[in-house]
Amino acid sequence: MREDGDSTSVRLDKWLWAARFFKTRHLAVEAINGGKIKVNGLRAKPARGIDKGTRIEIQKGGLVWEIEVLRADKQRRSAGEAALLYVEDEASRLKRQEIVRERRDTGVGASDASGRPTKRDRRLIQRFKIPTDSGS
Repeated sequence: MREDGDSTSVRLDKWLWAARFFKTRHLAVEAINGGKIKVNGLRAKPARGIDKGTRIEIQKGGLVWEIEVLRADKQRRSAGEAALLYVEDEASRLKRQEIVRERRDTGVGASDASGRPTKRDRRLIQRFKIPTDSGS
């Protein structure tokens, strides 16, 4: 036991959920099983114990976080408190911010209106496909 009352290790999936990297533990388990999470450079299982000082690499949505665990906490709290559970490498943070900036500048990931055509679009398509002979 540590002096603050927490046990020395917490399950990896619980820690990722508590640190707010994933909305649910199920999503955390899927990421772990899919090889998106590495603990100390190696693939891990969801029940792997996480202690203070453990290094975790998280790949999510094309972004990579390289973090070091500061506290092993299994309770989910506010985002401000969750940020105190880990510290991110400076190089990792700068690289991730650059990728986000590039995506924002190029518009990658922005939603485009390439879904179903609107009523107006359908009429224009119809007019293009079948020209009317009412003008002759």
